[in-house]
Amino acid sequence: MILTVTLNTALDLTYRVPALVPHASHRVTQVIERPGGKGLNVARVLDTLGYETVATGFAGGATGAVLRERLAELSTVRDALVETAGPTRRTVAVVDTTTGDTTQLNEPGPTVTPEEWAAFRGRFTELLDGARAVALCGSLPPGIHVGAYAELVRAARAAGVPVLLDTSGEPLRRGIAARPDLVKPNADELAQLTGAREPHRATLDARRRGAHAVVSSLGPEGLLAATPEGLWQASPPAPVHGNPTGAGDSAVAGLLSGLIDATPWPTRLTRAVALSAATVLSPVAGEFDARAYEELLAKVTVREVS
Repeated sequence: MILTVTLNTALDLTYRVPALVPHASHRVTQVIERPGGKGLNVARVLDTLGYETVATGFAGGATGAVLRERLAELSTVRDALVETAGPTRRTVAVVDTTTGDTTQLNEPGPTVTPEEWAAFRGRFTELLDGARAVALCGSLPPGIHVGAYAELVRAARAAGVPVLLDTSGEPLRRGIAARPDLVKPNADELAQLTGAREPHRATLDARRRGAHAVVSSLGPEGLLAATPEGLWQASPPAPVHGNPTGAGDSAVAGLLSGLIDATPWPTRLTRAVALSAATVLSPVAGEFDARAYEELLAKVTVREVS
């Protein structure tokens, strides 16, 4: 099975409005409620692709209970979340249906106690037994130390389980030094980590900091991968328009599935870019347009970069 970790889960609310106008009242035409947080989005995409997936992390309060209900309704992902006393946060995405632009509002997460962190560490160690790969995804909630992901990377490596890290800021800086198998930053996260804005230089610099491979997001232009086999760029046939929330999480799902399937890097990147683009065409994170995904698989281009 594939294990995903979401330490700062969320109940995602998507509001669709005809036009988003500052300082105005809006009539919402559609409300969508989904389990959220980067790792849960990854888990749901992997589940749709047919991979056995277990999701762990934290959930608490009435919002956490709704999140778990929605996860069970929408997927066969196994729920291994650890209960917290504090309530799970909510995120609100407001989609302007005229322009396709999305405005995101993210609440802070609950404060995790030392006892809750210890309970999670025990659950994580148990779940590593039998995991084929693990994804550590998203922000850290209050109460969790900034070296938490580095700690989990080392635990996964000690258990012989390949580990992907998708986070930002100081947790990424410390986590990459623990030598994960793969990190997947976006352009801003990469620049913050390396100080470089040029994608090729920044991606190579990030790999030198400890990761076995680095796959950086180029937004609508696709992905850039620095791997032991070389530097690759994968691009969709054309930019897609829609809701980009969760597109990066779908790319992570594609990379993870390719890792456990032991496919060549060009195939992994093709799958990741096609899933990412197909997610933009879906109204909510954690889901993708299946028909578009199948069509895009034949149209994504991958080239080796000198």
